[in-house]
Amino acid sequence: MNKKILITGSAGFIGFHTCDLLLRKGYIVFGIDNYSKYYDLALKKKRTKLLKKQKKFKFCKFDLFNKKKLNLFFKKNKFDIIIHLAGQPGVRLSFLDRTTYFRNNLEVFFNMMEICLKKKIKHFIYASSSSVYGDTKKFPNKEKDNTDNQVSFYAATKKCNEIIASSYSKMCETKFTALRFFTVYGPLGRPDMALFKFAKNIHLKKKINLFNKGNHSRDFTYIEDVTNLLHGLVKKNYNSLNNHDIFNLCHGKSVNLKTYISLIEKNLGVKANKNYISKQKGDVLKTYGNNKKILRLLNYKIRYRVEEGVRIFIEWFKKYADV
Repeated sequence: MNKKILITGSAGFIGFHTCDLLLRKGYIVFGIDNYSKYYDLALKKKRTKLLKKQKKFKFCKFDLFNKKKLNLFFKKNKFDIIIHLAGQPGVRLSFLDRTTYFRNNLEVFFNMMEICLKKKIKHFIYASSSSVYGDTKKFPNKEKDNTDNQVSFYAATKKCNEIIASSYSKMCETKFTALRFFTVYGPLGRPDMALFKFAKNIHLKKKINLFNKGNHSRDFTYIEDVTNLLHGLVKKNYNSLNNHDIFNLCHGKSVNLKTYISLIEKNLGVKANKNYISKQKGDVLKTYGNNKKILRLLNYKIRYRVEEGVRIFIEWFKKYADV
């Protein structure tokens, strides 16, 4: 319980919920975020405001790209574990703004690797993505599957992170853990993600766009299952971990987009006005992960079925949207 933890991207969706759980468990948590303008800053600031209510949380606003500030920060603070969730999200934007993805997902990641080497961090947990599997036809995706066929630059940056971390695991004593997140959703979620966008537009009686004519399927993973698994990794004895390991963080089931929409409609009590359009560049037809490796390691059982997760989200959304 004496572990001191740094969480980068603490004002982000997964970052906020991870900070919140670890603080409630009694850990000392530092958060770093640069408040990027990728989506609504008001939501990010609201998350930080909620975290600041807890005494063991300390927040620093700066950009991890700034090596001078980063090194000064680590000169003043010592951490046992870093949970690196900062980065540029989004598949489609990565086709248009590759420079931002290279800077925030690769150069920043290199800066963090150097910190691990210099400061002898015990455990570095970092965000990868289910997108590294590409538009595969083999399901469910297992961590040992081939991941050499990314279909977006975003996915390529995440695959590069895994390779870079693997190389650093041979140079320093840090244990590195990659987490391949599969469509994480829940309260205070990202406004650019499907659930939030669909709920907002259905509530406003606006049309929703269903790419690939609604024939996509996704492994929707509820945020509390994700944070519980992260907590399990934080508790884990360092000596029991591999030098570099990769885990799928997923529900372990794939749900058709049309089914997902029907759950949103049911909980909002509003019928969606659908606009069926073609598959977009970078989209994959289906995501479906095998989560047995992480569940076995942490002796955990997935708790939230998609029906329950969507219901909880919509309850929050109604308050957020002031319905």
